[in-house]
Amino acid sequence: MKSEIAIFELASETVTTVLKTADLVEAPNWTPDGAALVANRNGRLYRIDLADPDFVEIDTGFARNINNDHGISPDGATLVISDSTESGSSEIYTLPFGGGTPTRVTEQAPAYWHGWSPDGRTLAYVAKRGDTFQIYTCPIGGGAEFQVTRGFDHCDGPDYTPDGKWIWFNGEKSGAVDLWRARPDGSDVQKMTDDERVSWFPHPSPDGRHVLYLAYEPGVTGHPRDKDVELRLLPAAGGEPRVLLGLFGGQGTINVPCWAPDGQRFAFVRYSPG
Repeated sequence: MKSEIAIFELASETVTTVLKTADLVEAPNWTPDGAALVANRNGRLYRIDLADPDFVEIDTGFARNINNDHGISPDGATLVISDSTESGSSEIYTLPFGGGTPTRVTEQAPAYWHGWSPDGRTLAYVAKRGDTFQIYTCPIGGGAEFQVTRGFDHCDGPDYTPDGKWIWFNGEKSGAVDLWRARPDGSDVQKMTDDERVSWFPHPSPDGRHVLYLAYEPGVTGHPRDKDVELRLLPAAGGEPRVLLGLFGGQGTINVPCWAPDGQRFAFVRYSPG
């Protein structure tokens, strides 16, 4: 499998390649200063400076099984990772952006990080605490977790709007996977898409105008890689989505927040057979 990290420009609808590699690379984040991307590769985390693109490994201490659910704090000072080195099941940790020893946040596993509140105080993640995966939040320093969603067969991909008033996520009910949003206290749950596509990983844009997401073909189960998918853009208030790009991807393409700070570009990964 070959991985290509790329940037999509909204205004021109053009794609620029940043890096290509024969390794599996996933889920690019964009740093708040707009200078670099962060992505996972072979269980480790890497910084990619856009002025001179290359993989520069970030020191993550003992964490050597980092999956594609990682991110950067709003102030750019802290990284959050989801890693299974200690227990064999994904747990959430934080560490300094420049690298260091991870500090565990979640007390139970599995847990997969996906969103950071705009004020930097709260993490949103998906976790299995019974028979199903639901959306949870907890303070950045750890502590009691709050269950946001209930009654879904499966949930994933929670991400905050830039004003912090909503958490978007993908939720499955009766075999249909659509985009939803809810207040951080779990109230006012609203269904935002309703079509045959299998919709995953919604990411509200920094300017609050759009929501980027990944759309699988009808009938796809879960969120596999190596599929023909579409990147779509939905008005933040709901409505008809616009297809931006078709590609070979899926898992790893845009699992985590990937918008540039200006809201005019986003980073993604697409794949091709090796």
